[in-house]
Amino acid sequence: MTDAVTLHGYFRSGASYRVRIALNLKGIAYADAFHHLRKGEQNAPEYRALNPQGLLPSLEIDGAVLTQSLAICEYLDEVYPAPALLPADPVARAKVRAFAQVIACDTHPVQNLKVLARLRALGLDEAQVNTWAAAVIVEGLDACGKLIEGQPGPYCFGEQVTLADLFLVPQLVNARRFGVDLQRWPKLLEIERACLALDAFSKAAPENQPDAE
Repeated sequence: MTDAVTLHGYFRSGASYRVRIALNLKGIAYADAFHHLRKGEQNAPEYRALNPQGLLPSLEIDGAVLTQSLAICEYLDEVYPAPALLPADPVARAKVRAFAQVIACDTHPVQNLKVLARLRALGLDEAQVNTWAAAVIVEGLDACGKLIEGQPGPYCFGEQVTLADLFLVPQLVNARRFGVDLQRWPKLLEIERACLALDAFSKAAPENQPDAE
């Protein structure tokens, strides 16, 4: 068992949600350190000393401070290998990583508070900001749907939960926040239902966090 683990996050942060799921799946107990994004608490000097970007999450584990949710999840999978979040087969492994990166690199970042604030600063009104964010989500989820065509389920890449599922479920929560009609992707919704039937996912959900408002 690892030493004390602290997750610096926010209940509504999709990136923090991913890491909560990973920790739960690995059976790693952790303490929450709450940083209110909308109040700017992630920019406090004490937190910036941990994470120079001032982004959430950060994970204190094994004597280190880890940042970036994708890197954190892959670390957990390497050091605490059961259950595995990545397939053993190199091609399947690459496909799972690609799916996760569609969300982590190309979809989710452009809806974070910093980016949306810059759009407002450029003169876009709230409706325009939300429409722009929703369009990016639709593009990302369309790609995700294509990437798992032919996969049998119940999860993104078959019968085992992978990194892809950890990234998909929080992104669907974010999509709803921006008013995206998810009926366009029935298979993604089926995967979400299968995931949320697992304690590791349901316990990590934003509404089930102690700091949820």
